[in-house]
Amino acid sequence: MLTHLSIQNYTLVDNLDIEFDPGMTVVTGETGAGKSIMLDALGLCLGDRADPKTVRTGSARAEICAGFDVSAIGAARDWLAKRDYNTAEDDSECILRRTVTAEGRSRTYLNGRSITLQEASELGELLIDIHSQHAHQSLLRREYQRELLDAWAGLTDSVRELGTLADQWHALNQRIEMLEQARDERDARVQLLRYQVNELDELDLQAGEIEQLEADQKRLANAEHNLHNSQQAMTLIADDNAALDQLRRALQLVREDQDGGSHLAETVGLLDSACIQAEEARSELQAHIDAVEIDPEKLQRVEARLDHIFETARKHRVQAPELAALHTSLAEELSGLTGSDEEVAQLIEDRANGLAQYEKLAQKVSKKRKSAAKKLTTQVEKQLAELAMQHCRLTVQLNPRDTDRPHPLGGEAIEFRISTNPGSDPQPLAKIASGGELSRISLAIQVVAARTAAVPSMVFDEVDVGIGGAVAEVVGRLLHNLGEHSQVLVVTHLPQVAAQGDNHLVVAKTTDKKSARASLSRLETDGKVEEIARMLGGVKITDQSRAHAEEMLAAN
Repeated sequence: MLTHLSIQNYTLVDNLDIEFDPGMTVVTGETGAGKSIMLDALGLCLGDRADPKTVRTGSARAEICAGFDVSAIGAARDWLAKRDYNTAEDDSECILRRTVTAEGRSRTYLNGRSITLQEASELGELLIDIHSQHAHQSLLRREYQRELLDAWAGLTDSVRELGTLADQWHALNQRIEMLEQARDERDARVQLLRYQVNELDELDLQAGEIEQLEADQKRLANAEHNLHNSQQAMTLIADDNAALDQLRRALQLVREDQDGGSHLAETVGLLDSACIQAEEARSELQAHIDAVEIDPEKLQRVEARLDHIFETARKHRVQAPELAALHTSLAEELSGLTGSDEEVAQLIEDRANGLAQYEKLAQKVSKKRKSAAKKLTTQVEKQLAELAMQHCRLTVQLNPRDTDRPHPLGGEAIEFRISTNPGSDPQPLAKIASGGELSRISLAIQVVAARTAAVPSMVFDEVDVGIGGAVAEVVGRLLHNLGEHSQVLVVTHLPQVAAQGDNHLVVAKTTDKKSARASLSRLETDGKVEEIARMLGGVKITDQSRAHAEEMLAAN
């Protein structure tokens, strides 16, 4: 339940803190005093759109903080626990805070952590249910009527599941139709792909083969030239009077120099090293000469293979190194297309299974809707009788949809119809002539629906518009009875309703030359008498109106 509300610098309120109790709490005040400010501020915490114009003139920002006790709201506790939004001290407390700056920036917090408006709205639906004075306008919409019946019947989750199943069926059906329509184009593409993949299969290009072939082609093409050069180098190194022999002779002469002394030792080392390296070079040259392969036929085969590879690459308009990737890509596409017949067969089977699952759930939902519609009409008509509309009959029509395709909202459309006079045919709510009648019908439906609501706190914002006299007393009693097992907040202008509240808050507005301020205060017995007397008699409160107020309070 809602435990407290703090409002700072919001419209006419500079600073307001109010605690809330269980039962029925009424909020009253003169017209224009700002009775709905509290509810508008609460709506901001619950995800309503922020308007920077609501920031109090002269203030940098408005701030609203709402506290809830969620110890008895299992769905809200689960929602908080799943997202780890519980406070460390107490998992039964939930604090929503909203700030709005004069520049239009807005932030929302839950237990001290920043959250999105979507999250605030989701949580708000689990914490409190607000019935505005314009609810009867929503009631004119068939979609709202369907939502109301489904919520009252406990079918909200089932209908959501129906929507998921219907979406899945339509997605499968669209995929099947697309595959079937593209079959001719697919067959032509398959034929081309098979030719291309077969060609690349026959090419059988291996990883690194192009690089190896190019190296072989270069080596074989230059074999004779390379062999000639190596042989000439061998002659220069090792034949008569060649470099190696001359190096050896020079080394011998230096060693025989008896007068050279130690300064020729380094020369001897260099010449000795040169002889050794020249000998090694001769050995390496000889090994190379022995390994040189002169094979014109192999060269022809290598060049033919390279020509085949590069010709295939040009044919497919890719670079030769890209042929392997192209082969894989074409083969995968061919596999996907040749497997599409199997895919279509599987999709058709999945579609049939999905339809069977949808129809089973849709039939279950239809059965529950029919049962719930009967119970709802009975209870609403009972409430209407208490609201001096005993001849009014509510009909909840379940009209089968004219389609054999799964509909996300089930197999029937919901429409509320009303007959206000005996013998008259039920008509859509929009055709009811009297706004007062529509207000009472809306209130009766809301009260009945609220009794089965999982949300333990409900707000009724001037839902008694257009109602007066003895009917107003009945409205007050209905709301009071509702408050016996739920927290009910009622903004009202009717003394008959206000007199039946367990708690009474009054809104007052004060003005001076510079500004206007709204304040909210809790009334005790004497204050209740004065406020109800004002509501009965207007600006001037008489002893007679006070006595009438005391009588109304005593009767409740």
